[in-house]
Amino acid sequence: MNRKTLVGAFIAVVETVPLLTNCATVKKSAGDVTEKAVGVAIGLAGKCPDLSTPESILALNFAQDLGVSHEEGVKLRASTAAAVQLKDLADRVDAALKLRCGNIAKDLGAGTDFKDGHAACEVAAKAITNTKAKIGANAKLAVVMETPKCAADMQGYRNCAVMCGSSGLNLFGGSTSVGCEPGKLAGKCDAKCEGACDVEAGARCDGTCSGSCDAAIRGTCSGKCTGKCDDKNSRGAACAGTCDGKCDGTVQGACKGNCGGECKIKASGKCEGTCMGKCSAEFKEPKCTGEMKPPYMRAECKAYCDAEMLANLECTQARVGITATGVADAKAFEALKMTLEKNLPTVLKVSVGLGERMPKMAKNAKAIIQGTISSFGDIHPIAGVHGATISVHITMCLADTYKGAIAAAAGLQANVIASAGVLESVRGSLPRSNARDLLSDNQCLNVVRAFVR
Repeated sequence: MNRKTLVGAFIAVVETVPLLTNCATVKKSAGDVTEKAVGVAIGLAGKCPDLSTPESILALNFAQDLGVSHEEGVKLRASTAAAVQLKDLADRVDAALKLRCGNIAKDLGAGTDFKDGHAACEVAAKAITNTKAKIGANAKLAVVMETPKCAADMQGYRNCAVMCGSSGLNLFGGSTSVGCEPGKLAGKCDAKCEGACDVEAGARCDGTCSGSCDAAIRGTCSGKCTGKCDDKNSRGAACAGTCDGKCDGTVQGACKGNCGGECKIKASGKCEGTCMGKCSAEFKEPKCTGEMKPPYMRAECKAYCDAEMLANLECTQARVGITATGVADAKAFEALKMTLEKNLPTVLKVSVGLGERMPKMAKNAKAIIQGTISSFGDIHPIAGVHGATISVHITMCLADTYKGAIAAAAGLQANVIASAGVLESVRGSLPRSNARDLLSDNQCLNVVRAFVR
């Protein structure tokens, strides 16, 4: 059987044959495979590997379980682990957005039943726009948003690479170190930090504080301001401009006390939390907030470890605070404020924390999986078994998993774009001076463009 026929047989089975978990059924649509070959494949069917988790997959010997050569077994094992990890990540992202975007839509009276996260976020974005229209064109809104900063464990990435490359795989090309793109390291800095400092526990901030402040501030306040608002006396009233005094909500600006959240340091200085940027000494417990620079490894293993890394990113807490003056419909504003402050942080994690990383990962993983499918025509079986037989057996065991992963890549794309749409609906017609720390001017566009490159 030639390669074209084998690939066609695989695709036909993927698209038309419902696979059983015990791999015991083979339909005659598998190309021109002979009845004898099918019979042998059914005999092998009981040996379909456990594909429930990436860890269970990486613990298997695919060459032995599927009757292929060692090299092909290694490739199939890593590709299948990547497929399962990609699907798991996509399911988790979809569930989070379905819940949080669904909550926004429900709270704003736009529906309660959504088939997936993408649909929920599309409805939520429209509901936000419609609610802002009810608030009135003359209303002045102030949005304070602390976006999440997500970092990957560099040692964890190396451990993943080693696990994927165990059992005879020549993983590394001499080096076992994992690097990070310049200026994107994060960790404990005992010297001078240049960039941002995450101070969740609360610490002095010589710069711009985004989060909470236990003393007087000068900046944006999502709650009530006691002091001056736009240089006018304010006695615990909403302030959609610049608050100079105490704020009982989320702040962004100069904090004269302890800041809880993120501190953007004016110049290099002491960071009593997690330094994100540069440290004048060596970082302790370093993590990477940008692109990981792994050692040499198989493309299939990199696809798996990239997906595993995204699934386990450590992100700082996202915060959202909204206040307004001059609203035409106070009830509509309170509903908007309540639901966005509660649910938008999760949307931020997807669209900002993961958004610019997931497109590249999903695109690469999809290409690896499709490449593995197309290579089935070059199968080198173990002695005594026909290559066509092995191809049918592999199709039976892996088709659903690979099909699900390809769909998952498209699902991630749809969800990240939809989550970015929710943020744009919040940003919408807000004056630039009042849309504090939402997204940089091009960040939402960059998320979308990353998928179409």
